[in-house]
Amino acid sequence: MAAKRFWPIAVAVLAVAAISFYWLTRRTDQPRYTTATVDRGSIVRSVTATGTVNPVITVQLGTYDSGPIIAIYADFNTPVKAGQLIAKIDPRPFQVKVDQAAAALANAKAQLIKEQADMVYKKLTLNRDSQLVEANVISQDALDSARSAYDQDVAQTSLDRANIQQQQANLEEAQVNLNYTNIISPVDGTVVSRNVDVGQTVAASFQTPTLFLIAKDLTQMQVDTNVSESDIGNLRTGQPADFSVDAFPDRVFEGTVGQVRKAPVTVQNVVTYDVVVNVPNPEFLLAPGMTANVTIITARRDNVLRIPVQALRFTPGKDILGNTTLSIAEKSVRQKRVWLADSGILKPVFIVPGLDDGSYTEVLSGDLKLGDIVVTNKVRTTDAESGPASSTSLHLSLR
Repeated sequence: MAAKRFWPIAVAVLAVAAISFYWLTRRTDQPRYTTATVDRGSIVRSVTATGTVNPVITVQLGTYDSGPIIAIYADFNTPVKAGQLIAKIDPRPFQVKVDQAAAALANAKAQLIKEQADMVYKKLTLNRDSQLVEANVISQDALDSARSAYDQDVAQTSLDRANIQQQQANLEEAQVNLNYTNIISPVDGTVVSRNVDVGQTVAASFQTPTLFLIAKDLTQMQVDTNVSESDIGNLRTGQPADFSVDAFPDRVFEGTVGQVRKAPVTVQNVVTYDVVVNVPNPEFLLAPGMTANVTIITARRDNVLRIPVQALRFTPGKDILGNTTLSIAEKSVRQKRVWLADSGILKPVFIVPGLDDGSYTEVLSGDLKLGDIVVTNKVRTTDAESGPASSTSLHLSLR
């Protein structure tokens, strides 16, 4: 009876030992690897950056004159036309200058008329004295004096004409300054900023104060991005770009690179470059000042044979290679080695890689074909025990 009770216990112990031996030998003799299938798809290399949405052309409208603002005819978001009056400075001090210049001009013209009348009399005197000298009635000195007086009047009339031109210029200058009291829009556009109110005094001194900010065309916007110096070498004019803004998180806006500006911007020893992305804005969804998260596509390949980039980095350990040396001396320097899972056997094959986007690498040529299984990494023991969903058992041998 004791022997009969012992046999079930012995069988159970042997079963546990067999199962333990099976799992230990399986984990020791058959390591597990993550694999991927060679497929076809798109490879997109891109550069990401953060930028600000701005109008393509922005005009800062200031003033040449100083004085109080007496009227404003445009507000925020007001459409304006070129030549439209949008504000006015008190014109009275400048009107006084115009009146003074006009009076000085009238005085100069009257002085010319007076000198011309006197010149006519001096001309008659000169002709009469010439006849009297011939008749020996007056001396030669009297004739010379009359001629000198006439010549002085001729010169004075020329001086009066020059004075009229000067006074005319002064009048025009005063009129120009008076006209500057009318703040006129220089372009067709939209007022995006107004910095003055009625009654506020503006002072135009060394720096012209900005009264209005006018965007010429809000249907065409640009994104000024800050691209790091490590990525600027891959950017070219005309490359496609897309971006999103916080105001419309579910919408992607598309544009193209319009400028790659070579002027560096250095902030705390970090060098960036301004890359301008042009984008249409027909629906007026984009507003100046919005923050944009931009992705610029620098290269793209569609429907190409591709493998994960991890496959190029994987190399079997010494437990598989042992003392075996895999030389690529006879291969081209452009070729790279990947490991093919062929019927449970690790097999090295060579390919020529092309474009990569950080996740996939293009296969330009080599011994891989669509549907092949390549090894990307060895599964750690803890990963293998969690489940075999992403791993494959391979024999410890090479071919």
